[in-house]
Amino acid sequence: MEEIEHFTDDRHKTWCIHCGLPIIDRHTNRDHVPTKGLLERPLPPHVPQVEVCKECNTSFSLDEEYFVTFLSCVEAGSTDPSAQRNTKIGRALTRNPSLATRLQAAKQITVNEYGRQQILWLPEIERIHRVILKNARGHAFYEYGEPMLDDPISVSAIPLISMNQNQRNDFEEAGGPFAGWPEVGSRMMTESPRV
Repeated sequence: MEEIEHFTDDRHKTWCIHCGLPIIDRHTNRDHVPTKGLLERPLPPHVPQVEVCKECNTSFSLDEEYFVTFLSCVEAGSTDPSAQRNTKIGRALTRNPSLATRLQAAKQITVNEYGRQQILWLPEIERIHRVILKNARGHAFYEYGEPMLDDPISVSAIPLISMNQNQRNDFEEAGGPFAGWPEVGSRMMTESPRV
């Protein structure tokens, strides 16, 4: 990952991007954006990180473990620890039988319109949404240099096979052209001329 120097307004770095509280008098740590568990080991150099209050960062840990383990199980088509490509995920499923049970309950076998069985995963969607929002806030702050403290209008995570045509069109056309310009001095502004 290329490290891009930024000149973001330091005043935007005075509060936690998750809870909005000032971080000057709080214990803080660095939050990986994206969630570290989504990245291959060894980690690439210059992994994006943002400073957040430790309480918020810690509060995401169980949801991030669920999210990363869920994605691995979906990819493997199984909650069997030995079926996981990432041995760390296999160990998490072995170490935490409750997590394995919850993920197994999310696995549904359905019959598609052609009479073939297919797996449809129905996770604890609020946990998935929290990790998506955490990463979205982190990426927005890291790239745009501006915290997104307001709650979003919506957060959505739907398997492609479950989307209707309107949802699929919205997904594939999301964002469109720039809705606005990034903060002057931010990484995104530095990258914009190269796009």
